Amino acid sequence: MTTAPISFGFAPGETLVVTGAGSGIGRAVAQRGLELGLNVSAWDLRADGLTALAAEVSSDAPLHTYVADISDAAAVEAGFAEVTQRFGIPALLANNAGPPSSVPIPYDEGLRISVGGTRTVTEAWAGLGLPAGAAMVATASVAGNRIGTESDWYSSAKAAVTGYVRHLAAHRADQFRSNAVAPGMTDTPRLTGFAESERGQSVLQRIPLGRMGSADDMAWAILFLLSPLASYVNGTLLIVDGGWTVTQ
Repeated sequence: MTTAPISFGFAPGETLVVTGAGSGIGRAVAQRGLELGLNVSAWDLRADGLTALAAEVSSDAPLHTYVADISDAAAVEAGFAEVTQRFGIPALLANNAGPPSSVPIPYDEGLRISVGGTRTVTEAWAGLGLPAGAAMVATASVAGNRIGTESDWYSSAKAAVTGYVRHLAAHRADQFRSNAVAPGMTDTPRLTGFAESERGQSVLQRIPLGRMGSADDMAWAILFLLSPLASYVNGTLLIVDGGWTVTQ
């Protein structure tokens, strides 16, 4: 397990909601958030990933799990009601959930789930009446700013998520800070075996740091942007790709 920094400046007892927390980047954010002393509400579409996450942490860890489709407004509102009852109003939101680019779904449906889901979660959270210092970070992708994928909906959706974050930063800063991270090629279950493929090796050769990113690489970037250490960072897209896109 990664050794955590002292605290990132989070106040004791602050609550973090992480969507897509059943695996990959979201799970890492939830795990590292617990290490930093946060209450964590971990959401995912699948129960098995959340069960595995709960089994990996201490039985007395301040962890709440919730199975939900982020594009279902009623389910999202019910989830926040549960979190608030358990921990109080959450000041922090890691808006990470969304289908992977490998899922063959229609263009409009991909945008509805990815962008619409991100907005649905954000609006329900903001409607709670947030405490001072509230912050949201959305998971975008280098596919939304520099790299094109075979999936048309995915590149479009990630670009739209970044645009939504810019809107929030400009017009909702009185309620919360908004930022995004753009992961590059990340070693998560979604990319199992990719680095060993011919295409994966070709990509790795163009990454100056010479490796895939880890889920923790992305999680620490997200947690930094959520933290008081980034209290004057608002509306940014933090690219976390080992230098991949600067070589394109």
